[in-house]
Amino acid sequence: MTTSSSRHRIRTTALIVASSLFMEQLDSTVLATALPTMAQSFGVSPMHMSVGLTSYMLSLAVFLPASGWIADRFGARRVFCAAIILFTLGSAICGQAPSLDFLVAARLLQGLGGAMMVPVGRLLLLRSVPKEEMISAMAWFLVPALIGPVVGPPLGGLIVTHLNWRWIFYINLPIGVIGLALVTWFIEDVREPQGQPFDWLGLFISGTSLSCLIFGLELISRGALALKDAAILLIVGLTCLFFYLRHADRHPAPIIDIRLMRVPSFRISVIAGSLTRVSGGALPFLLPLMMQLGFGLSAERSGLITFASAAGSMTMKAAATPILRRFGYRRTLIWNAIVASALIALISSFRPEWPTAAIYAVLLLSGFFQSLQFTAYNTLAYAEIERPKMSAAIAFYTTMQQMMLSFGICAGALALNGAVAWFGDGHAVLRDFAVAFLAVASVSVFASPVCARLAPNAGDDLAGRGNVQHSGMR
Repeated sequence: MTTSSSRHRIRTTALIVASSLFMEQLDSTVLATALPTMAQSFGVSPMHMSVGLTSYMLSLAVFLPASGWIADRFGARRVFCAAIILFTLGSAICGQAPSLDFLVAARLLQGLGGAMMVPVGRLLLLRSVPKEEMISAMAWFLVPALIGPVVGPPLGGLIVTHLNWRWIFYINLPIGVIGLALVTWFIEDVREPQGQPFDWLGLFISGTSLSCLIFGLELISRGALALKDAAILLIVGLTCLFFYLRHADRHPAPIIDIRLMRVPSFRISVIAGSLTRVSGGALPFLLPLMMQLGFGLSAERSGLITFASAAGSMTMKAAATPILRRFGYRRTLIWNAIVASALIALISSFRPEWPTAAIYAVLLLSGFFQSLQFTAYNTLAYAEIERPKMSAAIAFYTTMQQMMLSFGICAGALALNGAVAWFGDGHAVLRDFAVAFLAVASVSVFASPVCARLAPNAGDDLAGRGNVQHSGMR
């Protein structure tokens, strides 16, 4: 039984660890609002600024798989602190960027810190709480992370309008210092015995595969490389993926343990979550561009509108546990995927003549239902994972999460640029954004039939619906 003091400790741990997630989410949402202004400063097209987002996620995807092994080898708290320092240092360098190429390099360094910071923070939390408290702990863990996206868009608009875009990176410095101090003082170190050698070959093959796939899609989406050259990158990425799958099947402790996909609830959370995150990655990229390029709004006014989606995510947290307890994971995920996708598709119909209240309402609801979907995936994924496999599962799941968010940005940019070329507009207008939103919504809706593969009682022990044994799959 969980006592009041232990619940307080869980809550405190979750909120302190979440300071890292707050810093990362604040950084990405502030940056998204500032992209058009930064594009003007660098002398490039605003639609080409997607590389400022995907370069960070590329670094995350490449180095995330190593996070679990490193945390078990050196101690999760020590690695977590080092990651905060590296992320904060990368933020300071980003603020000095004189060109887009320099920014991309600095974002890669920043992503190296983020690759260790977020999954190791989650590992610290999951190893500190009992299973029956996981939903509550994860909800508290995500609160600061949701405050970041709520504060980010209007803050980014204010900074860009009244200061200089470089301050969107400098604001990470005090947050990083405070987070580092709190983790050092209040968080206990956790680690698992690490008997296996590090899979250097697996890291090289998987890193090459993920880099080529993400970078190839990014270049195609921006039209920055000849189709033949981009196709070569994708072929190399897929070839490395094939060799990695063979390597992982034979290695006793692969850097990304594909064998975890044999666990039904984990497999379905990965597959369905990947489909949902395509729209989750595209939305923060497309929406500020739509408000500023399509509606003609200033960065400040754009930020005051786009924050509504994150505010909806914030309001969901109190409702997550009651909803999952009432309807169960399977029914919630099936129907919620449809509703969330429909709301993203509805964004395609936004026009300047729409009442501001109506736009706020759609974005608020969209954020609510998307966040409910992610919360359910993020808890169900680890329902059947044994403790010794937890760090490997978090590394695998978080890698897929970041990779699909990157693919979402690429998919949104590709659809947007494709629509511009198809209609011959010369630059992005509202109908081009409409095509992009419909395209990413049409991908995320396929998460619903995947979730239908869950057993009716999947995750019941997590949701407090009784200690029901389940296989996780029908």
